[in-house]
Amino acid sequence: MDPSQPTLTEADTAALLGTLAVFGIIGLIIIVIAIVVMWKTFVKAGQPGWAAIVPIYNLYVMTQIGGRPGWWTVLLLIPGVNVVVLAILSIDIAKSFGKDAVFGIVGLWLFSIVGYAILGFGNAQYRGPAALVGAQGAYRG
Repeated sequence: MDPSQPTLTEADTAALLGTLAVFGIIGLIIIVIAIVVMWKTFVKAGQPGWAAIVPIYNLYVMTQIGGRPGWWTVLLLIPGVNVVVLAILSIDIAKSFGKDAVFGIVGLWLFSIVGYAILGFGNAQYRGPAALVGAQGAYRG
């Protein structure tokens, strides 16, 4: 053994594994909470709750709740573009539940779990897709 090379002891390995386990459990808890709040919000908007756990389809359901065309789901899959599209969609979803644009950006875009928990478990009522109000027929989906 080369004395200049650091070696891992059993205590180091145990500490590393313990840390990874704690972060893994915390991550799992956050994921479960996110699924629950999205599920509740989807149901409140008249969509199937199980859509919250299906990748990509949940994005499509979000476009429907906000009143944007379904092809916006493709835009949500493009890196860089998705940031802007999700911000717009968050505002639309907030307005669909009677909230303002600030709630859409701060609550649904920046702090999604908290914002969707407020929509799903709060007294907000789904009023229909906000983006369709005054929209042209070509943009209805």
